[in-house]
Amino acid sequence: MGARKTLLTSSLLLVATLASAAPATTVHTTTAHRRRAHVRHVAWNPVLKGSHDSQLRQNEEIDRLQLPRIADDQQLLELERTQELIPISENRALKVSSSIKPEKRYARPWVNYFLEDMSAAYFAEFRQPMQVTSAVRTMEQQHSLRRRNRNAAPETGENGSSHLAGITVDLAKRGLTRNQHAWIENYLKNLRDQNLVEVAEERRQACFHVMVSDRYTEWREANQAADKIARE
Repeated sequence: MGARKTLLTSSLLLVATLASAAPATTVHTTTAHRRRAHVRHVAWNPVLKGSHDSQLRQNEEIDRLQLPRIADDQQLLELERTQELIPISENRALKVSSSIKPEKRYARPWVNYFLEDMSAAYFAEFRQPMQVTSAVRTMEQQHSLRRRNRNAAPETGENGSSHLAGITVDLAKRGLTRNQHAWIENYLKNLRDQNLVEVAEERRQACFHVMVSDRYTEWREANQAADKIARE
């Protein structure tokens, strides 16, 4: 009888011990799961975030300059023939994506000045080239793009794509190191704060969308003149 009582007491103690241990294990597992879930769902909060207001300003710039939204390839080729759009020149500091058709590797002259300056500065810092992934587009092309990508800007309206006027380029961000990404952010933010560009870091297209104002030419010439005086 004494042995049976001792065995019963031991069994009850074992059950109580397991019961008290179970919640701790469950809490530990749940906490670890929540910690892992938190890491996987970090909020995307770019410094150069796009906005509806920015799209409006881009279209206001097109209207101020009285530039056409290029309707089709025929109009595009005419603008290239008259050199209102000029080729984006590749060099060791600047590459153009092979996905861009030859007739679409064009932009307004001041956009080329911007690309020349930024790519040279980037190459001097990292010894690697920048890449352009999109430049001028036609309304026909934008309409086709929008059928595949509902996040693309429309080809008409007050928030239409500024690519249609040849004043906008997309710069690749895929494969950038943290330092390279921060450098590009700071460079573009500085120009944006001087009202020389409108810029948005795009997530789905993995690029920086940059519209360049024609005011960039005057700003560039002033800086070059100041540098020349400083060297003399």
